[in-house]
Amino acid sequence: MHQTLMSFRHDPDAVKGKHLERDLIRRVFGMTGPYRGALIGFIITVVLSAVVGVIPPLLFRSLLDNAVPNKNEGLVIGLAVAAVALAIASAGLSLVQRWYSAIVGEGLIYDMRVSLFDHVQRMPIAFFTRTQTGSLMSRLNNDVIGAQQAVTGTLGTVISNVITLVVTLSVMLALEWRLTILTLVVLPAFIIPARRIGKRLQSATRESFVVNASMNNTIAERFNVAGALVVKLFGAHDRERDEFASRAARVRDIGIQTAMYSRVLFVALGLVAAVGTAVVYYVGGHMAIVGTISIGTVGAFVIYVGQIYQPLTQLTNARVDVMTALVSFERVFEILDFPSIVTESPTAVTLESPKGQIDFDHVWFRHPAPDLVSLASLEDGGAPGSEPSEWILQDINLSIAPGEFVALVGPSGAGKTTTAMLVPRVADVVEGSLRIDGHDVRDLTMDSVHDAIGFVMQDPHLFHSSIRENLRYAKPEATDAEIEAACRAARIHDLIATLPDGYSTVVGERGYRMSGGEKQRIAIARVLLKSPAVIILDEATSHLDSESELAIQRALAEALKGRTALVIAHRLSTIVAADRIVVVDGGRIVEQGTHDQLLNLGGLYADLYRTQADRAEENPDFSI
Repeated sequence: MHQTLMSFRHDPDAVKGKHLERDLIRRVFGMTGPYRGALIGFIITVVLSAVVGVIPPLLFRSLLDNAVPNKNEGLVIGLAVAAVALAIASAGLSLVQRWYSAIVGEGLIYDMRVSLFDHVQRMPIAFFTRTQTGSLMSRLNNDVIGAQQAVTGTLGTVISNVITLVVTLSVMLALEWRLTILTLVVLPAFIIPARRIGKRLQSATRESFVVNASMNNTIAERFNVAGALVVKLFGAHDRERDEFASRAARVRDIGIQTAMYSRVLFVALGLVAAVGTAVVYYVGGHMAIVGTISIGTVGAFVIYVGQIYQPLTQLTNARVDVMTALVSFERVFEILDFPSIVTESPTAVTLESPKGQIDFDHVWFRHPAPDLVSLASLEDGGAPGSEPSEWILQDINLSIAPGEFVALVGPSGAGKTTTAMLVPRVADVVEGSLRIDGHDVRDLTMDSVHDAIGFVMQDPHLFHSSIRENLRYAKPEATDAEIEAACRAARIHDLIATLPDGYSTVVGERGYRMSGGEKQRIAIARVLLKSPAVIILDEATSHLDSESELAIQRALAEALKGRTALVIAHRLSTIVAADRIVVVDGGRIVEQGTHDQLLNLGGLYADLYRTQADRAEENPDFSI
């Protein structure tokens, strides 16, 4: 024991761990501020319960020392009535106590869960491209549930048992201080197994969370349409089962290990309590025989021994529970404390009545260092690097007037999508500035920027809900008439009308029940329903056949009137009518002008257009 304490004292990591535990506990208690009233009510009911709990042994003492020797039936009846009244009072206090503890515990976890969800969804896109979905889900689910169990159960256990212990010991000292001291001799024996086994349980719990996160990753990646299709096409069912079974086996082994640690702790504490009870039997019985104390006092002490060893046992178990729960809190706080690199300025102003003027002023952009956008514990490839990427955009200067239709074209990887993503602040420029209506986007509120911009991606995401709910994501208060008008403009209403459930049709996971072209038209309708000042289309018609593309082009031409349009296109035939075509290559703007001007220029755009024209001649199904 002495050696263990000395080694701990000189172990810097152990000392650091102790400080970390105290900081975590202090932080958790700090979060109970909004529920201080309920916490005070809980403590009051616990004190009253503890006071009520110490009275029955005194009634038993009176029964043995007064009622029975004196054959006082009236006293016996009074003691029986008092016992029933105390039981009723204890039951009522227990219900109120549980109610207060649930308010505090569930409220605290509610705040933590909502804060975590809100914080994660505000992280930059780079965070999600590097983070394993399963690991993130594990933090939001398993770790929060682990913290919830600690708060709703352990918090109440600690407070109630500490108060019960103090009140019970006070009464025992008043009855017979010598016997009380003997009862407490075994107290250190409760601490030793808790400390040693608790550390092992904490380590096992941390590993369990890591392995469970790995299992969640496997489930999240395989149990969706795209993942399941890859598994089937490669016939990898057996290999996937074996890999999953390996992870599940590790979780099983940790579970068995944890169960045994918990049982060993329970047995050890039970043996310690039995020794303490035996001491009371022997010493108390001897004192009663020689007449030092009464038989009733011995009987009361026997009951009190159970009442103090039970809270001691529960407090010891609670300490172990706290140690394992701190792992959950640590993992949750790790995400809550991870800052987002795209944030709203405290002095941000609202973009009022947006007109759609967009200005890129000497804009440079590169992806930030991975360690600024990702946590090592959420990746599966070790610690993220600390160096930013190469420059993706270099000295971009571009002014787009309100209502102007501008197309961005260029080879793959030229920086077209990155340029477009900067407008709604999916990422921030590194050097230079990007302005909307003369305001730097970093000086505007996020909500007003997003309200002013509509974005349709090449592979639009639809949620696993109805067509109507997916459309209303852009405008929650939209009427059915507005929804239908947007869908007619996107040339998708007639198709929806033929479906058995119409607009109530569920589109499936990521919209997989719809074809690529149908998903894109729904996404376009969603943006048209929003009616923003600026519309950005990133290959938004790439999945449409020639006939559908012609129809949607006509619809977009009408819908884009009076709005600023920034369109990224691979098929150049879709943007020949643009007011201006901007050609991007290697992260720089190399050409800009109308379709005819760029063809006459004979540069990169002309080469791209001729290449597509040649392919169209060779393959009639190919559209330029």
